Amino acid sequence: MDLPVAPLSECGAPDHGRAFWLAAADGVKTRLAFWAMPAGGKGHVMILPGRTEYIEKYGLVVRDLAAAGWGAFVIDWRGQGLADRAFDDGLLGHVGDFAEFQLDLDAALAAAETLAPGPKPWLAHSMGGCIATRGLMRGLTPPAAAFSAPMLGLANDPGQLKALKLVAGLARPFGLDRRYAPTTGPNFGIATMGFEGNNLTTDPEQYARMKAQILAEPRFGLGGPSLRWMGAALREMAELAALPSPAVPALFGLGDDEAIVNPSAIRDRVGRWPGVEFAEYPGGRHELLMERKEIRADFLSRVVVLFDRYSS
Repeated sequence: MDLPVAPLSECGAPDHGRAFWLAAADGVKTRLAFWAMPAGGKGHVMILPGRTEYIEKYGLVVRDLAAAGWGAFVIDWRGQGLADRAFDDGLLGHVGDFAEFQLDLDAALAAAETLAPGPKPWLAHSMGGCIATRGLMRGLTPPAAAFSAPMLGLANDPGQLKALKLVAGLARPFGLDRRYAPTTGPNFGIATMGFEGNNLTTDPEQYARMKAQILAEPRFGLGGPSLRWMGAALREMAELAALPSPAVPALFGLGDDEAIVNPSAIRDRVGRWPGVEFAEYPGGRHELLMERKEIRADFLSRVVVLFDRYSS
């Protein structure tokens, strides 16, 4: 772990947060933020964000966890936030293989153990849920894990996904899979999209907050994924779907207006995970932790109850 980076930008989290540069095993630089638990607190939560996300987006979540007695860690995955990006076009969301994210996860967990020894439950959203699922299935054992709309499948038409997988495979030998996936591009992101018709949240204030953060710090911005990312993601989700569920206490949350990840894949996993809690939210969209107050508060309260139960 290197020296701390500059203090975190104002993001709504407690003001004692610190951020650090980390080097993954392959040398890629990532970023980890740390908020120590309140005096007499219960422990620390490892927050694993989704694609396009960055540490500061979770400032209000960190604040609410602190009010419930929990400190937090949040990671910038490679290719997003202020972590290293693969190409000069920093808006291209790229990864060579999803196994690379496990290197980021291992680096974050090792640094977190140095900063705050002890077991840490995981709170994972979307792509972070896919990464967390792989981590669990390779033997990592947090005391509990909560998933917000985990990326266990994509909501695209199945025929379209088959075509994308085929195109990605054909393009790879020629290096053409380092281009934007079809129908996406550099402007495929919240910075250029309005609230109406968005698939993330029904809360205009949360949407405006997320958009304002990216406009204030353009380095947080991310466009569409590369063909290589799409091919790697499809392979990873297919491999995970074939594996049994781990013996880790878990909570899954899903909005019934989900249009980014595949609800059927989530329900399939829930049905094969003994003792799991499943919370569905009428009208909720993809980002339950950035949803309107009643959805956000209910899901986060369930997260806290789960983590409290397994904190000792």
